[in-house]
Amino acid sequence: MPKYLFEVDYSAEGTRGLIKDGGSKRRAVVEKAIKASGGKVETFYFTFGLRDAIVIVDLPDNVTAAAVSLAVSATGAVAFKTTVLMTPAEIDEATKKTVGYKPPGA
Repeated sequence: MPKYLFEVDYSAEGTRGLIKDGGSKRRAVVEKAIKASGGKVETFYFTFGLRDAIVIVDLPDNVTAAAVSLAVSATGAVAFKTTVLMTPAEIDEATKKTVGYKPPGA
């Protein structure tokens, strides 16, 4: 199953909700949503710095990951970035594919 990195930045409203409900409840809500989407949360961390939280999940496909991203982003409580994660074996496969690309000016 494909893996995705979700990077989360809470809005002021989202931060107020986090303060009210706590981190454990937020993780439980995320786990329930991902499970309902056919996936699994691998890891969930709150962070200091550029992001407020990072979550790595397994989801069935890109369409499902996009659906989760849209649903979360539509609340306005967070800004949400999704990154597809690839294994070293997948990169090995990619290096064996031929792509007909020419750089500009070539």
